[in-house]
Amino acid sequence: MNLQLLQTRLGYTFQDAGLLQQALTHRSHSSLHNERLEFLGDSILNCVVASVLYERFAAIDEGDLSRLRANLVKQQSLYEIAQKLELSQFLRLGEGELKSGGFRRPSILADTLEALLGAIFLDAGFNAARDVIRAFYIPILDTVDPRTLGKDAKTLLQEFLQSKKISLPTYNVVATHGAAHSQEFEIECLVPKLGIQVYGRGGSRRAGEQAAAKLALEVAEQALLKTPPAGRKAKPRAAQLKLAGIATIQSDGDGDDDNGVPADAKPAKHPHPETKSA
Repeated sequence: MNLQLLQTRLGYTFQDAGLLQQALTHRSHSSLHNERLEFLGDSILNCVVASVLYERFAAIDEGDLSRLRANLVKQQSLYEIAQKLELSQFLRLGEGELKSGGFRRPSILADTLEALLGAIFLDAGFNAARDVIRAFYIPILDTVDPRTLGKDAKTLLQEFLQSKKISLPTYNVVATHGAAHSQEFEIECLVPKLGIQVYGRGGSRRAGEQAAAKLALEVAEQALLKTPPAGRKAKPRAAQLKLAGIATIQSDGDGDDDNGVPADAKPAKHPHPETKSA
């Protein structure tokens, strides 16, 4: 196990090698594990990320700052950072966790990353931990939109439609698939004013709605981008192909549409899905 390689990736070299080893140790491995360091690192991480957001986004209010921070420090975000560090190759796990693939588990990798931050704080103080955290997050913040980061698809669709003074979408369960213990829900999302009717699927009604909303937002943005300027004659409204999980716009005019689909290419009819009882 090349711990020097990990320290190079972290941009920090430990004075106390024992702290580094403990930070990498899962409770399944030994009694001297990393859970207390994880507790400490979690608090430091939240503090530093809050400070970075406060400095960087002066025009954003407290509610949106909280949303941004929550998204940046959630398990999935930490897991993605841990993946970039290839942290899994440095974990110290018990035999059972090794056999069950614990080195790939997002919760273990996210917790270990927090433990490393706690260990750096104990090894060299707050400023050292702050510098490592900032190095993780500044590149991320350079590539995200603070107005949308952390918002789910339904929220984004609602805000988009409200900004265009368009009525909110409606969601309907049109079918359920699979056995009761592993059902998949098929959800219809309708935005009548834009002629949008799309479907999304998910393991719960909420997941299906989110999938449908994501698709509806993509179609709505595409449709409004194609709206002709005032004073120009609008083309006939595009016909919406109602395919489960797919939203495709086909022009009713002559020639090819904007997606290169010939206007006389008629899609196969999509039967309305039958609703199965749970």
